[in-house]
Amino acid sequence: MSATNGTKLTEEEIKAFGPLAKSIEERRSGGPKVTTAYPSGPPEGMQAYLGPSMFQPHRARQAIRDAHEKKIPPLLGFYAGLSSVPIMRYMAPFGFDVVWIDWEHTSCNVETMTSLVHDAIFMSQGRTIPFVRVPGHDHAAIGFALDAGASIVIPQLETVEEAKHVMSSAKFGTRNRGTRSAPPFRLIPTLTDQGYDGVRDVWQNWNDQAAVMVQIESLAGINNLDAILTECPDIDVVWLGALDCRISMNLPANFGMGSEPEWLEAKAKFYATLKKHNKPLAGFAFAPGEALVEAAREHSMILHSADVMKLLELQQELASARETVKVVVKKQE
Repeated sequence: MSATNGTKLTEEEIKAFGPLAKSIEERRSGGPKVTTAYPSGPPEGMQAYLGPSMFQPHRARQAIRDAHEKKIPPLLGFYAGLSSVPIMRYMAPFGFDVVWIDWEHTSCNVETMTSLVHDAIFMSQGRTIPFVRVPGHDHAAIGFALDAGASIVIPQLETVEEAKHVMSSAKFGTRNRGTRSAPPFRLIPTLTDQGYDGVRDVWQNWNDQAAVMVQIESLAGINNLDAILTECPDIDVVWLGALDCRISMNLPANFGMGSEPEWLEAKAKFYATLKKHNKPLAGFAFAPGEALVEAAREHSMILHSADVMKLLELQQELASARETVKVVVKKQE
């Protein structure tokens, strides 16, 4: 094979693999190509960070770093907490920079998760980067989400050992301490498997495309964060799971807010550690106006809307409507 996609096949390998291998070798000799499954015209939003094909992950790592360095605004995202394919298909054309697919807290199966990822990418015409919050630290679950073309969110990270395990599960090749298995039929040879940089193998490029976000959701995680980021520098972005963190500290959940001394101390340590390692921060920011501007100064990724939040508004609308229509009720004589 050509240098764009790895080591050249020997004649013995071509003979062993049959006509298909020789055909691939000949087609690749023409150099890297871009698949036709790609938007036309000037890039919009995250289209500028697409890989060579929308069947591959966006260059999410670079997008987050650019936002962290204020080369671009923070990535604005939508939380898809219901794992609904129809809602995703409706929302995708809106053009959010990011959609967070919550596989951890829904009954979504692998096939549905994969459909959500594909719909987010293709039906947004590449303007939206899907992030999948995987259920735990399972090697297979991490692989499923990445194989689908998503970046990933790792919940409840507490120790260096856990961090090494999830980063190994997310990367190819021993150079990256990777143990991820390459999906042989996820990409089509010569059509969707081109390496982004035109030099390295597609899987080596993939290591640099899909991003890994970790959620710190306990005091133990905060206390170990310095060591985690030291030992696993390829972690791309960090999220403070304030709700779970407060619960783990035996404090009232209070939607992740509070002023207790131990909570303020824990948060200060978290933010100081991120600053020490120059790591991007992600989080929720639903408020508009100046509150959003303030969040944008600190965050590289902001989830600003959510399916569940919008549906909650229906409750208030219903209560208002009930009050309004009471006027037609006839008074009893």
